[in-house]
Amino acid sequence: MNLFADIRTLVLDSLATLAAQGTLPPGMDLGNVTVEPPRDPAHGDMATNAAMVLAKPAGKKPREIADALAALLASDARIASAEVAGPGFLNLRLAPGVWTSVIPAALAAGADFGRSAMGGGLKVNVEYVSANPTGPLHVGHTRGAVFGDALAALLDFAGYAVTREYYVNDGGAQVDVLARSAYERYREANGLEPKIADGLYPGDYLVPVGQALKDKYGDSLIDRPEEDWLEDIRLFATEAMMDMIRADLAALGVTMDSFFSEKSLYGTGRIEAALADLESKGLIYEGVLEPPKGKTPEDWEPREQTLFRSTLHGDDVDRPVKKSDGAWTYFAPDIAYHYDKVTRGFDLLIDVFGADHGGYVKRMKAAVSALSGGRVPLDVKLCQLVKLYKNGEPFKMSKRAGTFVTLRDVIDEVGPDVTRFTMLTRKNDAALDFDFAKALEQSKDNPVFYVQYAHARVHSVMARAAEAGIPTDAQAIAGADLSLLADAAEQGLAAKLAEWPRIVEAAAGAHEPHRIAFYLYDLASDLHGLWNRGTDDPSLRFVQESNIPASLARLALIRAVAVVIAAGLGILGVTPVQEMR
Repeated sequence: MNLFADIRTLVLDSLATLAAQGTLPPGMDLGNVTVEPPRDPAHGDMATNAAMVLAKPAGKKPREIADALAALLASDARIASAEVAGPGFLNLRLAPGVWTSVIPAALAAGADFGRSAMGGGLKVNVEYVSANPTGPLHVGHTRGAVFGDALAALLDFAGYAVTREYYVNDGGAQVDVLARSAYERYREANGLEPKIADGLYPGDYLVPVGQALKDKYGDSLIDRPEEDWLEDIRLFATEAMMDMIRADLAALGVTMDSFFSEKSLYGTGRIEAALADLESKGLIYEGVLEPPKGKTPEDWEPREQTLFRSTLHGDDVDRPVKKSDGAWTYFAPDIAYHYDKVTRGFDLLIDVFGADHGGYVKRMKAAVSALSGGRVPLDVKLCQLVKLYKNGEPFKMSKRAGTFVTLRDVIDEVGPDVTRFTMLTRKNDAALDFDFAKALEQSKDNPVFYVQYAHARVHSVMARAAEAGIPTDAQAIAGADLSLLADAAEQGLAAKLAEWPRIVEAAAGAHEPHRIAFYLYDLASDLHGLWNRGTDDPSLRFVQESNIPASLARLALIRAVAVVIAAGLGILGVTPVQEMR
């Protein structure tokens, strides 16, 4: 049940009637007609922009359309009033009982309430984390992991067929550095002093890898030339790091559907195939690039390279795919990887990158546009930095990684649920301040606690009702007389519940899972507000032994709230609690 979609359908049907009557021209594009909550709740329950967006193509004044539309809408039993405001905005007030009709729908659907078919089963690949397999995940990866995982769950809830994918960057020079670093820990395991030179990875996380190498090879690799051991140790260490990364992700509640190896693209013809596809479209050529911004011709050595004509697909400059010495650029395997995604039949690609990858957005969008002939859109979501604090002061924890704070450090400090919710309290492209003390604070200022407390409070009320002899089974609550929910705060809470299906679709359409966290906080706030009103006015209390019908109606209302909170937290990957500890 989606009340906003239902009323939008009513508006569209009414516009079709006006067209049939000759008030509006036939065949008008109604795609931009919306029905949403008004910015000021005093203006009504819902508002539509129909008259404003149709005035110009219809060749009429907005108010003229709004007046005609209002007359039709007011004849529907669900509409108490339709009022034209300003130049042609149309504000709607719903009839009593419309908002509360969402309660039985939520209770009947349970965890599926708000689930949408808007995705139509379209195949979406969400690539996220994709950290180099050279060490444990750090706090920056944590934000990308939470964001990507919540976005994937949101899209799944909205009817898309989602694949969660990790791109393993195991084909570059960094894995050689990893192998050399692991070799020093192998020497250490054999009783020798490790030589952690500049440029190697110094973290203690490689100590167990060194010991495992000793268990496998004994001392047979000691003082052997690098070419004798580099490839074997590179593979061994990479697999060990990926095992660590999988364990880190599991601790955060993240499970990938697919791990795609960059290395699998080299020496297999897959890079060549992707570039051949672009070349067949006239997009690969030999040329010389202009000097980058800030460099003068005197500082720039022009050299002929193999270039991708990415400017034909929205990029600022053409991009090299092969160096003058014949080696691939970093961009070439990325093109091949996205070519593989396109050939796997995905309808939409989403890449979740760190803030330092901003310069990669246009070139990757250009590549996907060219490879798919414009059929497959690519949305790149950048996750900004996370700054760690405790009690308002910059906070540094033990760094077993050697140079950064790990995902495990964060989880050990506050737990996975708090970590995930807190990471979604800001939009992905806004910097995030993560204060460990505030994340554990039990107050309204802590959204994690506030939402969890609302869910736990509902369960507490249900237990208290049962103790008072009020039936709390599903059948009794389903038969509640919801017309008894007449107080403005009760109606307001029901109206907030009715927004849930619309929020799901809006958040999924914008690829913004933080909207779910924001909505849950508002819903929890409305529930707590209604509870507080009961403190001042006993007639509004949820449990009233002397008024069983009113109690059942309120129990139905708050149980529906718990249903939505649980569904929303499920999308965010957070466990709804039944009691606060």
